[in-house]
Amino acid sequence: MPDTTRDLPALPVTFRPGLTRAVLTVLAVVTFVTITAVGMLLDGLGLGERLSFALTALLVACVLLLLARPRVVADEAGVTVVNLTNKRRLAWPEILRVNLRHGDPWVFLDLSDGTSLPALGIQPGIARQRAIDDARALRALVEARSSAAPEAPRD
Repeated sequence: MPDTTRDLPALPVTFRPGLTRAVLTVLAVVTFVTITAVGMLLDGLGLGERLSFALTALLVACVLLLLARPRVVADEAGVTVVNLTNKRRLAWPEILRVNLRHGDPWVFLDLSDGTSLPALGIQPGIARQRAIDDARALRALVEARSSAAPEAPRD
């Protein structure tokens, strides 16, 4: 039987859509600077109106940065899935399967409680091949770690 542990990424490992994150971060900065500059350069605006331009720019930039937040972090104890507004910690045995089917917007984790958790940190949007490679790496880690640490009996 071949040794698959040498093909596994070293832990801890973070999966995130790097190019998407870079684009969103740059877009957030450019949007903030542009809207704020327009608000400051327009003649006839009072201080409150200029401030509203800056606050609107800040709000738009925060939304774009929130979209850049998702990631999946795997370490010795398990996996942390950080999505847009929530964060969930999973032990290795809780993850039954890692799915990235054709047409899926991101990876889905099938969990031992019968639910499915979207993991937005691996998404094939801009960098499809990288997302496929990341999903395979996470799948291999789940298979290696889940079988190595059986679930404790429940009381």
